[in-house]
Amino acid sequence: MSANHIRRTLIGLIVTAPLSGLIACGYRLRGMVDLPFKAIAITGNLSPPLRGDLQTAILTGTDVKVAINPKDADLILDVSNEINGREILAYNSNGQISAYRLTIRITFRVFDNTGGEIVPESELYMTRDMDFSNTTVLATDVQQQQFFTLMRKDLAVQILRRISAAAKNPQARSF
Repeated sequence: MSANHIRRTLIGLIVTAPLSGLIACGYRLRGMVDLPFKAIAITGNLSPPLRGDLQTAILTGTDVKVAINPKDADLILDVSNEINGREILAYNSNGQISAYRLTIRITFRVFDNTGGEIVPESELYMTRDMDFSNTTVLATDVQQQQFFTLMRKDLAVQILRRISAAAKNPQARSF
């Protein structure tokens, strides 16, 4: 055997060993959310960025279409409340704020076009901790908006996964 052949074999083993370990333990990437509906209408009291994130999650992560009119939808997602918040998490030795906790709380319910509940009124809550410095206030504001954007996108996918779980198992609709 040549040294080149041994080197290729070792590199092949090094590359395939972690992948085979992940496959053996049952790991798989999240795929599309399976929803047994054809169209979803989004109603309620939600911000335009959350509406956009929900529509994007539905259109890219499912085979379902977004209906503008609730009468044209098989499923209605009603967001009754969305609260963004920021609270002080820590102070530095000078008594200045050094960290914030960002929160988003969304209350929603999901029902079909006949009024039957798919997901009863539920609440999703997400927090992120963010360091703060008085010397970089503008950068911190941008970072805060990025955190809120990522949190909203994550909550949109979580809502779809909750709808999918409730639709697959109608007996376990209390979350």
